[in-house]
Amino acid sequence: MDTPNALRSGWASRFGFILAATGSAVGLGNIWKFPYITGIHGGGAFVLVYLLCILLLGLPIMVAELLIGRCGQRDAIGSFMALEGRKSPWRLVGWGSVAAAFVLLSFYSVVAGWSFDYVCKAATGILHRGNPEQISGLFGELTASAPRLVFWQALFILTTVGIVIGGIRGGIERWSKILMPGLFGLLILLFLHGMFSPGGMQSLKFMFVPDFTKLTSRSLLDALGHAFFTLSLGAGVMITYGSYLDPEADLFGLSFRIALLDTLVAMLASLTIFSVVFSAGMPIDGGPGLVFKTLPILFMQLPFGKVLALVFFLLLAFAALTSAISMLEVVVAYVIDEWGWRRAKATSFGGGAAFLLGIPCALSFNLWEGIKLLPGRTVFQSFDMLVSSYLLPLGGLMVSLYAGWVWTKEREKPASCRLADSGVLFAVWHFLVRYLAPAAVLLVLLNEAGLFS
Repeated sequence: MDTPNALRSGWASRFGFILAATGSAVGLGNIWKFPYITGIHGGGAFVLVYLLCILLLGLPIMVAELLIGRCGQRDAIGSFMALEGRKSPWRLVGWGSVAAAFVLLSFYSVVAGWSFDYVCKAATGILHRGNPEQISGLFGELTASAPRLVFWQALFILTTVGIVIGGIRGGIERWSKILMPGLFGLLILLFLHGMFSPGGMQSLKFMFVPDFTKLTSRSLLDALGHAFFTLSLGAGVMITYGSYLDPEADLFGLSFRIALLDTLVAMLASLTIFSVVFSAGMPIDGGPGLVFKTLPILFMQLPFGKVLALVFFLLLAFAALTSAISMLEVVVAYVIDEWGWRRAKATSFGGGAAFLLGIPCALSFNLWEGIKLLPGRTVFQSFDMLVSSYLLPLGGLMVSLYAGWVWTKEREKPASCRLADSGVLFAVWHFLVRYLAPAAVLLVLLNEAGLFS
């Protein structure tokens, strides 16, 4: 277990880092959100725009965050202080990142608890009983029960704490080597089944044959926004994980592998879900209820549906857990680096505080449904809006401005090791992070603020 003196022992291997960082990026957004927004926006053309956004926006900011963390060798706040001085206003960017990770974990754990509940439902046979209306109604029964939501939220947080408390090598890296291969194995199993189903070929056409007439301005902005959020940018995760990297690590190569694996998961998950939906002759634009309401019904109509449902919700639980680990580590790294606490105490404190903050989010689906923190928004919706619409894109904007304008080329080249030897690639990255990335993230911010509504 890591102590304050041993914290910077770092990753045991770069492969372990890639799995952990990919696990951070792969979450409910890949398996839940990306399929339904792809369905809403018409498939192929939206996917193409999304891939361009990953390449031109996501990758440059990821490299910048990893670079800040590796050169700062501290948590998200401490890295900016190490690079710019303890009293520099840039430390506020780190503060915003840590706050975003903490609040995100608090309400993310509520949604992640749903996946734990559905794993149990699938394993015990509850999903296999009743007619379609009764199966669809199980989700409403879950969210209406405050004790059940808080129980699953607590279990999810305890599982996350149990992993992070083991440290970088003994906890996060070790479990990433278990969870991520398991996640890919389950996903490939479901994908292969989907491709041999009646809806397999139709799902391929929907995903990869672009129809640009279905693209709207909203499609472009949603692709831009999701490309940013899916890579865990703006929450201090890559800064924190980058602080455990060795000086010779190739940040371009590592970032590309992480983005590639994250995108692969999103594509395979979408193809799997679309093949099930098409096989049943259902509409593809089912929205957020697709996973917890529609899919359980459709699985029961397929051969081996009971097994497929269990495998799918295990996949969802694994994805949620790998992301939550990184969110908690952002908070834990800050407490260890800046407060001098030992890992066990810091992890228990961070996980416990996130659980307590998340309870009002769980209650906002039932007992506190009428309480509005922001106009027209429940506590859960308010927290989600605060983080997703403002803290994360603002953090990404400030990181790109810092890397592109404040941290000059002359200072980056000697400090960034392998980046300095990349020649043209370095120049392209610097151009993207200096000009294109800030403009794109600013568009996301303005869109979330309702300017383009």
